[in-house]
Amino acid sequence: MSSQTAEHLAGATDTHGDAARCVALIRLDKYVTDAGFAALPPVPLVGIGRGEHPSVPWLDAIIEPPVSAGRLVANIERAPRAAAAVVQMLRRIETCDPETALTLESMCLAMLQGSAEHANWLSTRIAKPPIAPGRVHLDRTGDWLFVTLDRPSARNAIDRAMRDDLHAAFSVAALDPDIRRLSLRSIGPAFSVGADLAEFGTTRDPATAHGIRMRTLPARALVGFSGSFDVHVQGACVGAGLEIAAFATRLTATRSAWFQLPELAMGIIPGAGGCVSVTRRIGRQRAALMILSGRRINAETALRWGLIDAIIDPPTVDEDRANVAG
Repeated sequence: MSSQTAEHLAGATDTHGDAARCVALIRLDKYVTDAGFAALPPVPLVGIGRGEHPSVPWLDAIIEPPVSAGRLVANIERAPRAAAAVVQMLRRIETCDPETALTLESMCLAMLQGSAEHANWLSTRIAKPPIAPGRVHLDRTGDWLFVTLDRPSARNAIDRAMRDDLHAAFSVAALDPDIRRLSLRSIGPAFSVGADLAEFGTTRDPATAHGIRMRTLPARALVGFSGSFDVHVQGACVGAGLEIAAFATRLTATRSAWFQLPELAMGIIPGAGGCVSVTRRIGRQRAALMILSGRRINAETALRWGLIDAIIDPPTVDEDRANVAG
């Protein structure tokens, strides 16, 4: 990368004590024409300035509200190797078919699950009292399969049993040609806060973890479903919850909903399909902006970016249980 076109910020120290550059910022207003790169750097390449600049296609992300450059750099500094890995992976999967992209996402996650950055995060966790396991309800009417997450006491954190039940439900939808409509809802004030953090680190061998995802990842079954898939979310839609929801053909949300991909702070990347689903909804650069910053976005921003298709508020509810709007 040319020193005339990029400013390297926020050095990180690697395990050998050498200074390693973890992010490159380009101030686009300084360059009238395409900056041009013989090869992209192995770190996030982030633009500051107007989004129509000719250098934009080269960039991994462009700073825009609600993300600030300072917040982005600070979060990257916490896990520079994970940040480098995710942008390199996103560059590669942009043109891949979904199944290949999911495999590459899982392999990248497996690598990072064995990293020092993830081990450091695991070592800082505070044990919490166990919460009752969740359930996934299935209701079928004709060609419509209705799936409901039921673990409101844990804000619908997805535990292993729920993951396996979702994979089974989505597999049925993909394999049964008579199912043409699939819906996903949840019970309680939060749609889902993502995978159950209490289960992180319980499978320490990265190859084993990758093998499990290849067999049981709900997203892998979802991409085989050719019918209509609608999701309505309320409150928190975080991590795996967002990653699954973003595969929807129609995704709606309440006005109070908010969305976040916080995995980088854990030394890993979204691994429930989000590098594929979120990218296909909002583009590689905005997906990278969410991942690299870990910043929450509200429903209005999500609608403007195309992460959701409509805001429906207040939702319709079925006997005070699952949202049925959308």
